[in-house]
Amino acid sequence: MNYNLHRDEAEPVNRLLNAMHRGTFVPVHRHLNPALSESCVVLRGRVGVVIYDDEGHVTERRLVGRDTDACGFDIEAGIWHSLVVLEDDTVLFEVKQGPYTPLTAENIAPWSPDSQDVEAQRTFVKALEQSFE
Repeated sequence: MNYNLHRDEAEPVNRLLNAMHRGTFVPVHRHLNPALSESCVVLRGRVGVVIYDDEGHVTERRLVGRDTDACGFDIEAGIWHSLVVLEDDTVLFEVKQGPYTPLTAENIAPWSPDSQDVEAQRTFVKALEQSFE
């Protein structure tokens, strides 16, 4: 669930709150077309941020939020990434360049579970959760 703080999605800077529970599926994606960066601060809870190379190999994992050494993260344009929610009621404050553009197929990783395959999504999320235990 998100709550937009910007008044219009066409604004040059989009600011929003993202509220999520464990089990939330965030596909591996990037913001290449258009090239956009994004920054997030974890206001409540904890997430695991995962960065991938172009072949789908994990290149970085970062625990962010409550009881960690990081309260936020920044993802540069074109970087494959995802996150896993590690606590219910996690809330992120997100800032990214506008105007808002929905993710296109070219910005969703081919190794990310299909948006219609709920079981594959559950398996993917579970594996990410376990990688942060």
